[in-house]
Amino acid sequence: MKLGDVLILSLALALSIIGIHQSMTVGIGGSYFIFMVAAALLFWFQLRRNKVLAAEKGTPPKPKQKKKR
Repeated sequence: MKLGDVLILSLALALSIIGIHQSMTVGIGGSYFIFMVAAALLFWFQLRRNKVLAAEKGTPPKPKQKKKR
């Protein structure tokens, strides 16, 4: 894991903890934005990790499929 991945994962964990604290004190409405940022960071971490794993295997990432009408 690279430094960027560690920072993204740590920030997502910290924001989750802050979001839990805010939801206990203010309510879920006040902490909704914090949870969404934490979720976006987790998705970004997963995307970066999948790209590294695909590069190690030597297979390119799957292209997006066009929807047929």
